[in-house]
Amino acid sequence: MAGLVVTMLLVPQSLAYAMLAGLPPHVGMYATILPLVAYALFGPSRTLSAGPVAVASLMTAAAVTPLAAPGSAEYVVLATLLALIGGVMLLLFGVLRMGFVANLLSHPVISGFVTGSAILIALGQLKPLLGIPAKGETAFQLLASLLAKAGDLHVPTALLGVSAAILLWASRRYLAGLLRHIGLHQKASEILAKLAPMGVVLLSVALVAALVLDTRRGVAVVGQIPAGLPSLQLALPSLGQVQALFVPAAMIALIGFVESVSVAQSLANKRGERINADAELRGLGVANLASAVSGGFPVTGGFARSVVNFAAGARTPLSGVISAALMAVVLLGMTALFERLPLAVLAATIIVAVVGLVDVATARHAWHLDRADAVAWGGTALGVLALGVELGVGLGVALSIGTFLWRASRPHMAVVGRVPGTHHFRNEKRFEVETYPELLMVRIDERLFFANIGSVLQRTEEELAHRPGVRHLVLDLSSVADVDLTAVEALQRLHVDLRQRGIELHLAEVRGPVMDRLGHTDWPGQLTHPPFLNLHQAVGGLVPASPRDPDAPTAQAEPARSTA
Repeated sequence: MAGLVVTMLLVPQSLAYAMLAGLPPHVGMYATILPLVAYALFGPSRTLSAGPVAVASLMTAAAVTPLAAPGSAEYVVLATLLALIGGVMLLLFGVLRMGFVANLLSHPVISGFVTGSAILIALGQLKPLLGIPAKGETAFQLLASLLAKAGDLHVPTALLGVSAAILLWASRRYLAGLLRHIGLHQKASEILAKLAPMGVVLLSVALVAALVLDTRRGVAVVGQIPAGLPSLQLALPSLGQVQALFVPAAMIALIGFVESVSVAQSLANKRGERINADAELRGLGVANLASAVSGGFPVTGGFARSVVNFAAGARTPLSGVISAALMAVVLLGMTALFERLPLAVLAATIIVAVVGLVDVATARHAWHLDRADAVAWGGTALGVLALGVELGVGLGVALSIGTFLWRASRPHMAVVGRVPGTHHFRNEKRFEVETYPELLMVRIDERLFFANIGSVLQRTEEELAHRPGVRHLVLDLSSVADVDLTAVEALQRLHVDLRQRGIELHLAEVRGPVMDRLGHTDWPGQLTHPPFLNLHQAVGGLVPASPRDPDAPTAQAEPARSTA
């Protein structure tokens, strides 16, 4: 049952996403047979439905359009090679256990990219939806062209497309509730509501055939779809083709993998299961290789199809195999049914599907939680809209790396004091604590390396400037897990400089790995005291009038490497 339900959703989606990718409609159907079987055999998810998706289709068009005319034989070959190159990458990453690449892009960047892509896709589909011959690669170019050529609106096409969009939107929003209201089970209601695209497709085909809208009114339709299964062949790319397609293939593979593993894990969580990211890489890699062999284009896990598959009761990958078999039946004997399918209805299907991908909630949440993430979201979305897909992805990656470096270069630091009556030390800005005129204790909450040591020294000097009576500076390294050569040398220079100013530098709560690094230098031996075991011991050793734990060893008795 799940395989049958997914097939009913897959047919209109495969035709629509092939059109979005600039490919003949039947290529989308080719990309749904062997990839489903391949993922069922090698993929880790029990319910993920592999096949064409909106974002990957848009990225395919962006990558291949500059190289060949959309719909041409060369264009189809290049799209197939894109799946081949991406599949090899994914499979290689999986064999090398590089599933961690899913973490290279932050959630705000992925959300911003998908949001920008969804808006770009929706604007691009207004052309076939309204019958306006607009052109443009970026969102602003498309919008300007649509407005400039609004007078060329093809009324029959627009009426059909807008009506289909309204039906799809209404069914998506209200149909499930209406079906539940009349007594249908909730699960069945949700599945039927998600199958509305197939109903709209069949209704539009019947309408075009009855009124002969394609020949009498000039409504653009899919046209002839070759019957029969795809031939199996593997065209190896030339060196020039690899150079032209390598970067786009890598981007499609990375974005597709992140999207796929997210969908697979969210569905697995509902059943208390876990998804192996390395196995997901291998499964998607084999699925893309299967798509390339069968004349398809890049594929990944589809969110809507996977949710429908899960809701329909699929518990093993057998549902994917059944969907592939049913798609083969469609190709063998039912292609004529879709030849009079209006392109405007396919455009409406795409628009309604991608509108749900616009994720403003993440931007709003990021703005309140972390402005840097909000900037990354907005920058990536605007980059896709203004610069195009490839440059938008590159900007998103740059923003991810830039955000990480910006945070790492500004580590959190706190001046700490003793919580009265305890041995606990906390941030003086958050707690009522005891501090000491001659003693400054600073906690550093980040690894120390070349990118942030300058910021650490600057903050330390600012705190010392506010406390002219300080004679002892204690750096609490309890949260420092690593230190590099640049940081060690900077701390050594700080030690010399402070001593010349009559201030002694001390270390406390040094972690074992950090102590091991320091042990390769002679610097710990130059300190007045070996590293203190904790701040309580440091206060006891440096502030004679402070309370001392009678059971605690003296500061001088603490060996230099005991914290390891």
